[in-house]
Amino acid sequence: MSQLGEVISTARRAKGWTQETLAERAGVTQATLSRYESGLRTPDDEALAHVARALGVTPALLREAGRIEGGIAVNAHMRRQKTTPVTVWRELEAQLNLVRLHAAHLGEEVALRAERSVPSFDTDETSPADAARLLRAQWRMPVGPIGNLTDWMESAGVLVVESNFGAGPRVDGLSQWANEHPIVMINANMPTDRLRFTLAHELGHLVLHSIYIDDQAEQQANEFAAELLLPAEQISHYLRRLRIGDLIELKRTWGVSIAALVERAHGLNLITGQQRASMYKMLNARGLRNPEPASEDIAPEHPRLGAHIGESLAARGLTPPEIAEIAGFATPADNFLFSGRGLRVVS
Repeated sequence: MSQLGEVISTARRAKGWTQETLAERAGVTQATLSRYESGLRTPDDEALAHVARALGVTPALLREAGRIEGGIAVNAHMRRQKTTPVTVWRELEAQLNLVRLHAAHLGEEVALRAERSVPSFDTDETSPADAARLLRAQWRMPVGPIGNLTDWMESAGVLVVESNFGAGPRVDGLSQWANEHPIVMINANMPTDRLRFTLAHELGHLVLHSIYIDDQAEQQANEFAAELLLPAEQISHYLRRLRIGDLIELKRTWGVSIAALVERAHGLNLITGQQRASMYKMLNARGLRNPEPASEDIAPEHPRLGAHIGESLAARGLTPPEIAEIAGFATPADNFLFSGRGLRVVS
């Protein structure tokens, strides 16, 4: 598959379309589109313009996608249930790769500067917990609870895209790099406590797995997230003698789920496996497991960086069509990065 064919295929799968659907919308035959995607045939300028318009992108985005480091259709770091159907998470992975293409294209046109940066650590030399502590120090984060993790991440240039992943088996978040730009795509259908842990988890992937990942990657990202949101030095005192009422108040204070607090206590060897199981039984018996109480008491978090970039470009005198083109979108209506609308719903 050629680079052009690969990006056409990625953009098509991001929309959940078959080749037949895109071919019909672009005014070509399915056989012709198949040859485009496989690299057996290169579309001329007119045909490429039709394909791009149908996909809601510019021909320039399709042509220049080969410049992205690490490839066009890379595997995403993904926090999901093991039972999630392949069709669902592959479509979401394609959506993340489409976001990567737009972010890389935007970076070619405008300089994106951040007051902080996302560091990279080698897991052979730095443990996930140490990496979280080092990141807290580098970002000069306060001791104790983190107020708005989304704001902190966006201040480091992380482009967070909030989307509705739809119903069914749960996928919470995905992440990957687009050249030097870190990308996180997050499921809006989550309570804030779970969303915050997912953000921390995906940040862990960006920090720990920028070069390669192995079969320990998910556990490492969880360990990073636990230390980032619940630093051992500050939280241990509160987790030594847990009661149900304590867990609810700690959830409100630290902005994480009750389950995350129980798992943190176990991970720090403050409770035994038997005590953990007993705690979950008590929570279940009182109807406090699913859904958990007090989730509505945690302040919602929503990304603002994309909208801020759009507003900054508009302040320079650029029109909505010009802003859309800079980011590789066919029209302003297609521009989900700067509108706050997110991506399409996966059914």
